[in-house]
Amino acid sequence: MSQHTTHPETDLDVDAVQEFAVRVLGMLTGGSTVAMMVLGDRLGLYRALAAGGSLGAADLAAATGTNERLVLEWLSQQAAVGIVEHDPSTGAFSLPAERAAVLATDHSPASLVGAAPMVCGMYRRVDEIAEAFRTGRGLAWGAQDPTVFEATERFFGAAYRTFLLPEWVPALGLEDRLTAGAHVADVGCGRGLPLVLLAEAFPGSRFVGYDSHELSVDLARRRVADAGLEGRVRFEVADSTGYPAEGYDVITFFDSFHDLGDPRGAAEHARRALAPGGTLALVEPRAADDLATTIATMPAAGFAFASSTAFCTPGSQSQPVGAGLGAQAGEGRLRSVLEDAGFPTVRRVAETPFHLVLEARP
Repeated sequence: MSQHTTHPETDLDVDAVQEFAVRVLGMLTGGSTVAMMVLGDRLGLYRALAAGGSLGAADLAAATGTNERLVLEWLSQQAAVGIVEHDPSTGAFSLPAERAAVLATDHSPASLVGAAPMVCGMYRRVDEIAEAFRTGRGLAWGAQDPTVFEATERFFGAAYRTFLLPEWVPALGLEDRLTAGAHVADVGCGRGLPLVLLAEAFPGSRFVGYDSHELSVDLARRRVADAGLEGRVRFEVADSTGYPAEGYDVITFFDSFHDLGDPRGAAEHARRALAPGGTLALVEPRAADDLATTIATMPAAGFAFASSTAFCTPGSQSQPVGAGLGAQAGEGRLRSVLEDAGFPTVRRVAETPFHLVLEARP
């Protein structure tokens, strides 16, 4: 009895298969390059290249106290993917200033190097994320790899340093109020960077940050002590509906609202916690109101959806209600949540390539 075996691959468009295989190879290269970026950042290799001009592997190793042979291999990989330039006549490598602005500093509006550890955190928790897929019980923020906490602050921190004081505060109409002296609460404050920036700029105001992640709150408290801001800035462990309603002039959510299990409940609590005439300010990742437009118009959509799959949505699902807005919720959904929570006046006051800023008033 003969056995017949089908070969469905013979019906494939070989050119299309090859084209897609090349794309996947590019994705694999990108994934491995992220690990190399983390090494370059951790070891100071990018900073040394930015400062040193054209360097050989021995020079870069000497400048950073690292092993020359491994540095040469790292430089070769970075040249292969187009991050550093290689001069074959001298064997030296260089990092152009435009690329250094992205990879060699956290203090550039174009800085992205701080996001690289976030991808490492995804890999380190892939089994737990897979279990969240199976059970629907989510994965709490505090259960993520610690590199995620670091990378989240560094990635968003570039935007906060660039836009918060010169653009977002004026767009929200808060400059005079903060100068005169306001009572400000930040919900989901994480490690506290936005409040520290605000407190340094507006010494007449009082600031309090609330977060349910105790390790982040501890770090934020140390940051306040290091900056000499005790007495004007404090951080407390509390969730988005459990902090005291002290009559705040301003309540902010910096890239935390979509992570909440019950964003409507958090907005309702914020409304009750505001003083008369108070303002709720929502800073959220920028996205369109539909998937097709988000994919077509947002260069960071792929990264944002991956982060949302690994961190934001399972984090929300691990909490009561588990709304799962996701990091790419879009203005329409955010506006709807705020309006349902009793904020009839919601307007977009600012946007950047990565963020939108909404003002809500009761």
